[in-house]
Order: sequence, then structure tokens, then C-alpha cells
Amino acid sequence: MSNSVLLHPLSPHVPPASSPSASVSGNHHQRILSLSEKCSDMSQLKQLHAFTLRTTYPDEPATLFLYGRILQLSSSFSEVNYAFRVFDSIQNRSSFMWNTLIRACAHDVSRKEEAFLLYGKMLERGESVPDKHTFPFVLKACAYIFGLSEGKQVHCQVLKHGFSGDVYVNNGLIHLYGSCGCLDLARKVFDEMPERSLVSWNSMIDALVRVGEFDSALQLFRKMQKSFEPDGYTMQSILSACAGLGSLSLGTWAHAFLLRKCDVDVAMDVLIKNSLIEMYYKCGSLKMAEQVFQGMQKRDLASWNAMILGFAIHGRAEEAMDCFDRMVKKGENIKPNSVTFVALLIACNHRGMVNEGRQYFDMMIRDYGIEPVLEHYGCIIDLVARAGYISEAIDMVMSMPMKPDAVIWRSLLDACCKKGASVELSEEIARHIIETREDSQSSNSSYSGAYVLLSRVYASASRWNDVGIVRKLMTEHGIRKEPGCSSIEINGISHEFFAGDTSHPQTKQIYQQLEVIDDRLRSIGYLPDCSQAPLVDATNDGSKEYSLKLHSERLAIAFGLISLPPQTPIRIFKNLRVCSDCHEVTKLISKVFNTEIIVRDRVRFHHFKDGSCSCSDYW
Repeated sequence: MSNSVLLHPLSPHVPPASSPSASVSGNHHQRILSLSEKCSDMSQLKQLHAFTLRTTYPDEPATLFLYGRILQLSSSFSEVNYAFRVFDSIQNRSSFMWNTLIRACAHDVSRKEEAFLLYGKMLERGESVPDKHTFPFVLKACAYIFGLSEGKQVHCQVLKHGFSGDVYVNNGLIHLYGSCGCLDLARKVFDEMPERSLVSWNSMIDALVRVGEFDSALQLFRKMQKSFEPDGYTMQSILSACAGLGSLSLGTWAHAFLLRKCDVDVAMDVLIKNSLIEMYYKCGSLKMAEQVFQGMQKRDLASWNAMILGFAIHGRAEEAMDCFDRMVKKGENIKPNSVTFVALLIACNHRGMVNEGRQYFDMMIRDYGIEPVLEHYGCIIDLVARAGYISEAIDMVMSMPMKPDAVIWRSLLDACCKKGASVELSEEIARHIIETREDSQSSNSSYSGAYVLLSRVYASASRWNDVGIVRKLMTEHGIRKEPGCSSIEINGISHEFFAGDTSHPQTKQIYQQLEVIDDRLRSIGYLPDCSQAPLVDATNDGSKEYSLKLHSERLAIAFGLISLPPQTPIRIFKNLRVCSDCHEVTKLISKVFNTEIIVRDRVRFHHFKDGSCSCSDYW
């Protein structure tokens, strides 16, 4: 069949245009329907549509069915505008027709809101009643636009029309509430479902992962396996949970499971491999992330972005930049997006590569027409401030087209603290952070961190009364310093430690190992850096030294040394930035005990080996 000709105008099997009565024949409608199955592009479909208009009566049920088919085909060819024109020309529209157009809008990124508006018109005009096929499409659109209010309205209609027990509708509701962060509502729908499909479980697991409930997601995954075999979508969520937890052993198991059990198509294979790259680099195994990336037969933009970001947070800026060059220049010819440049700026930031960061920021705007958002400004401001260009960073903040958030102000305050800026400047920046508290969605840790940094500025200037005032203000405003917490995975089990923790069953052995570490380090000349200890005016640093020794990552490292075979890499995950004393101690431990130690702190990875760190002491 030709790509451009579907019907011959003089075909003896086609009724003449002057005889619309021929449309009475069921055989004629059946022939048009048969021809529709051979349509492969819009040119052929338009011929078929014109032929249907000339040779059929518009109000016949069989003709309406043909219009529904034409509507469906135009939607499948992504010609939604044409589908709208067809839809508007039909007088008596069925639920199928409404559903077809709603579905087309729900699948079109630029028309998600129209799906909900169409649903509203469907109810308003009363031509057709929504059915079990209507609601999943509308809910999908609401989830995409995070339309919680609209979704709740649809939920009311679901109950009104008696579809509260339909598995497909309920799957849509779980996806909606999960996408909008309403975990309690998603869980309520899931728990009350009379029957569940694999999609139900996948949607609920994904909802848990979205809000960071990684342990709960894994628990639900174990329950799911009693009834269903996981598929690629399940494992994609599980890999994200492993990445969030830093659970390399479970992530490796999930990878092996995928290789053994899951048969996925090419598109799903790309999505899963992207998740594998993210899981491996977030769990500290950049080498495995590279292996997955290099082994991909097909890559999309997300694949390249994941690999660039993986290099970036592991401090391998040159590899991140080389990856970017390969992506845009060397045969791949993939256009970067906003996420790409965030990753590149992070790479420059972790190595203090100020000139390169400025170049990428300018390139993003000049060469690719990408308008910087708050995250880009946060990266470039942090980069120049931490490198000591505090005046330039402040100028950037003042010239931003949007209001800076607490995170940006805090990065400036952190730079002031490290670079010995004046107390007056630090106070001014801290005031901006406090002022943003009321109208910002930044986490409480941004504010508690600002108070702690300001305390450190005052302590450095020996203004101990001001240190006390800051701490009193924190108490009055209910702001608590975020406690340091580190975790280590041993034989698939995660062990969590807080500073000074004595709750672990092996506490006695851990503290004995700390003494061994302390003795070995002092024998090679280690002296504690008490600037990172609690900020109190004390001439005797004995208590400060002891508090440093009990920082959470040191407890985790000590536990790793007594629990893992000699020379096995120790992987630690910490919720705060590593302090300078712990950084120095970890370097020395890696040398004295001949052990590689990988630490993921709040912003990056540190690879300690043979007495040095991958960050080159810049973090």
C-alpha cells in the first residue's frame, strides 16, 4: 500500500459520492473500518475521514463508531489538534469519544490540563456518563500537573458513580496521591482496595519512594512478592530506594534479579539502566555505574545526565566534563538541558574550578538558551564564594531575577566562616537567612545550620557572649541543631550511629576500637583540630577532644574495622558535611589500617585511600 494513497476514487467497490444512501449497507461501514486498520499515517487517515463524510449518514450508530475510530487513530498519530476538530464536528458523542480525547490530552505533555477541562465539559454537557475508562486518564493528568484539588474532585465523582472498587481507577488514585506527596491518602486507597494488581503494588511502592520512605517501600516490596512477580517498573522503584538508603548490597541483588528474571523492552531497558547508574553512584560504587553506562546500547539524555552527576559528586570533574563533551560533540549530538548544567556546576564546585564554572554558566544561557533557575544560581554562587570571591558572590545574589532562598544565603555564610570574613558581613548574611524563614519552604536544617555557623564566627572572634545569645535564640525559636548521624551497611544490615552513641549492641568493642585508633594516630603525630568541637569558652580542650572522637562517622568507621575483613572498603553515609578534624582522621585511618574508606556526606563523596582524599582537601 502506498504511503500517500489509501483509496482510489473510482474503485468499483466504493459507493459513489452522489449516493449517500449506500451508507445504509453494513458492508460499506465494515469496509471503511477494514481500511482504517491499514492507515499508517495522517495523510491516509484524512482520505479515510473525507471518504466517510461523503458516503455515510452522520447520525447512524455505525457511522458514529467510525468517527470514534478516526478520533482514536488521529490521537495515536499524536495529531491531537486534528482529533479536536474531528471531535467538535460530532453531534452525539459517546463516552468512548470523550475518553479517547481525554486520553490523548493525558498522554500529551503540553495538554495535561486540558484533560481535566475536557472531563469537566463532559460532566457539564451530560452527553455521556463517565465510566471506568474515563477516570484513570483524568487522574493521570491530575497527577502530572500535581493537581491535588482537581484530583480530589475526581475522587468524589469516582465514589458518586460507584467505581470505588475498580482496580484501574484505584491505581490512578494511588498514583495521584503519591505524586502529590499525600502518602496517607494513597495508603488509604491501597489498603481499602478489594483487589490489587501488580500496578497497584508498583504505584504504592513508588509513592513511598517519592517521599523518601525507603524502608517502608522495601517492606511493601517483600509483601508484594507473595502475590506477584516484580516487573521492570517495580525494580526501578526498588533501585531508587536502594540509592536513597545507600544500600549497595540490596542494589546489587536487585541488579542480579533484573538480569535473571525481568524481560524488558528497549525503552524500559534504558529507564532501568538509568536507575542502575544512579543507584551505583549514590551507593559509592562509581566504577559499577560506569560499567552500566558503557554497556548501554541505547542512551537518552537522562543517561548522560546521570553519569555526569555521578562523576560530579564523586569529585571527578574532568571525567564529568569529558562526558559532557562526548554527549554534545562526539557523535552523540544530544542537546543538554537544565539538569545537565546543574551537574556540571556541581562538578566545578567540588573541585574549586571557578573559571570553568563561569564558562558553563555563560554557555548554558548563550549557546542553549536555558534560563538559569534558583538551583543554577545556588551552584555558581556557592562555587565562587567557597573559592574566596565573596564580593562577586554577593553581587550575583543581588542581581538574581528571583529572590534568593535560605540555602543560597547559608552557602555565603559558610564561605564567610571558612574564609575569615568580617563578623559584620557574617551577621548581615545571617540576618537575611532568618528573614527568609517565614516565607520559605527550605528545611529547618538550613536555619539551624545558619545559627551554628554564626556561632562559629563569634567563637572564632572569642565573642562568647554572642555565642550564648545565638544559642539562646535557637532555643526560643524551637530551632535545634541537626544531630550528626552516620550509617554503615554490614552483610546487608544497616547500622546507624549518632554522635556519642552508646545504644549499639557492640558499643564496648566499638569504643575499644576507638582507643586503638586514637593510639595509632597519636603515634604518628596526629593532633586534634578543636575548631570543630562544641563552641564553648574553655581553656582545657580535653572535653573538646573527647567530643570530636565520638563524632558519628568515627563510630561507624570503628564498627566497620571490627566487622569487615581486613582491607575491605568501608562505606559510610553521613547526614552532615564532614568536619575538618574527622576528614583528617579518616585520611590517616585509611593509611594506618590500609583500608579504603568511602564517605558520602550531605553534598558529595570522599574517597579516602593511602592517607589522601579524592577531594584534595577542598570540600
